[in-house]
Amino acid sequence: MAVLTPPPSATAPPDAPSPPTGSPPRTEPAGRGGARGTPARPGLALAGAALCVLAAVLLGFAANLTVVGHLQHARDQQVAYDELRKQLAEGTAPVGPLDNNGKELALGAPVALLDIPALGVHEVVGEGTTSGVLMSGPGHRRDTALPGQSGTAVIMGRQWGYGSPFSHLDRLPDNATITLMTGQGKAEYRVTGIRRAGDELPPPSGGQNEGRLTLITATGAPYTPSGVLRVDAELTTPVQPSPPRERRSGWIGSAEEALKGDGGAWLAVFLWTQALFLAALLAAWAHRVWGRWQAWICAVPVLAALGLAVSGAATRLLPNLL
Repeated sequence: MAVLTPPPSATAPPDAPSPPTGSPPRTEPAGRGGARGTPARPGLALAGAALCVLAAVLLGFAANLTVVGHLQHARDQQVAYDELRKQLAEGTAPVGPLDNNGKELALGAPVALLDIPALGVHEVVGEGTTSGVLMSGPGHRRDTALPGQSGTAVIMGRQWGYGSPFSHLDRLPDNATITLMTGQGKAEYRVTGIRRAGDELPPPSGGQNEGRLTLITATGAPYTPSGVLRVDAELTTPVQPSPPRERRSGWIGSAEEALKGDGGAWLAVFLWTQALFLAALLAAWAHRVWGRWQAWICAVPVLAALGLAVSGAATRLLPNLL
């Protein structure tokens, strides 16, 4: 008696082995994109990295001009106060454009301690008025006399960002007292008036036996400076001797003038941006390899730190009295 056999499958070759009974069906391995059979898309990784960079920079700007900036200002002030107090105790505090070793004072070097009791201001004044120096506190314009000496000493400070030391300068009443402690001792000034754009200039100085002080900050809405405000004061304590100056008034660069940014910060912005973009690409790669939560736990602190660094460097490009 003949035995009937089923015909071979139309889709499988006659010699193909049959799958064992009860074996699970074969599946294709998942693609590198994480979904079954979905190929990786480099464009999505680049777009995600760009969004990470943008978010980190915007959040860094907001933090630098508010909470983080104020914390940085407080830290820098404490460091500068300790340094100035040490120099005053040792008798090495600067009394001119040169330090105790005969070298030109570095930008940001502490030169005086400013007190405005009517406003509750107690700040260390650094040398220079660039945007970077004014992040740490008020700055002394380098082409003017130091406080307590003959001539006009000019000190600039921020209106809103980085501690906002001069935010209420417009409320300073006439005859208010301003005190500055330098390497030559204590100098007291009496406020004579407040000037805005278009106001009459004070009368010229009377000579070598007269000292003046001008405090400068911005006017306008928060973080949108529209002009310059000046407070004039006259010295009421004896004039201190002034060391000779090799440079005349006005030799400073544009970055140290009122409402100017520091163009030298572009290189730092470029380098920090490159580092941030590379970190964002690595975060996108880690998201595909490790998983969402593992990648974010590792990437968020790095991206936040680099975002603060980029925005901090970019803030130096903004007006120094912001």
